[in-house]
Amino acid sequence: MVPRCGVPDVVNGTRKGSKKYNRKLKSLHGVSHYEFFPGPLRWPSTQTHLRYRFASSARQVPGTENVRSICAQAFQRWAQVTTFTFEEVPSTSAADITIGFHRGNHGDRSPFDGFKGTYAHANPPGGGNFHFDAYETWSANPGPNEIDLESVSVHEIGHLLGLNHSPDLPDAIMYPYFEYGMVKRDLNRDDIDGIRALYGLQ
Repeated sequence: MVPRCGVPDVVNGTRKGSKKYNRKLKSLHGVSHYEFFPGPLRWPSTQTHLRYRFASSARQVPGTENVRSICAQAFQRWAQVTTFTFEEVPSTSAADITIGFHRGNHGDRSPFDGFKGTYAHANPPGGGNFHFDAYETWSANPGPNEIDLESVSVHEIGHLLGLNHSPDLPDAIMYPYFEYGMVKRDLNRDDIDGIRALYGLQ
């Protein structure tokens, strides 16, 4: 019943329709909680500058007027701990990532389920779609009945870069559940360790 990210969770070591994969361990600091998509999936080493554009089927979604600057801030949080750089391009330009607000069935075989269900979803590397549910009540500065745009954006960008959920670590950005009124924008140590391990930065 808690609003959550729409990327499927791991069930008994597997995602629906995907191969089994192993949990990663940190060498000196105990068990880590980060997970990768099976493969693991990552952007090629030659593709560290990612372009993104905005294209929505839902128009004039309240509370999203500053979504461009908010997403830029969310991308920057990941840029600070990786070798990635990010650039917004016009909606008509070719891009690696497409961000948008949509309602219900929006053409990606993962329809949104309305208010306070799945609030967003994003593909792992290669897919490039990052979708917000336009039925949710979004805000740049959320009250108790609103959901924070930047917190959700930071989480979904983690998926775009190749991190799956961290289902056992509520403090992690990649934890799948999120409450209305909550603000969680800073990367946890586990998020940073995960993305650096995925791209060989440790």
